[in-house]
Amino acid sequence: VQLQASGGGLVQAGGSLRLSCAPSGRISTIYDMGWFRQAPGKEREFVARITWRDGKTYYGDSVKGRFTISRDNAKNTVYLQMNSLKPDDTAVYYCAARTLRAVDYAYWGQGTLVTVSS
Repeated sequence: VQLQASGGGLVQAGGSLRLSCAPSGRISTIYDMGWFRQAPGKEREFVARITWRDGKTYYGDSVKGRFTISRDNAKNTVYLQMNSLKPDDTAVYYCAARTLRAVDYAYWGQGTLVTVSS
């Protein structure tokens, strides 16, 4: 499975951005896809994940109510809609994919930088 992430950029606090992640390859093996982020000097943080077949969603506490993860199976794309952005959301965002029965995410995209200015 290969992942192509896009959509990062510079936005003012309170603004919105939408990230996209398009998997390719053995898509049929994907159980769920997630977004993670890593800010400079900080550990990688879970942001959100969605199950590929039935669209169940899960969020990290820091983004609940502001971010929405969704998927379009016809386009084989997962989105992360980020609203009410804060400077603390500044990070490199990575999409990842996990196969059924896997504990860890084995497939990672290249990362896209989101910068929120105050």
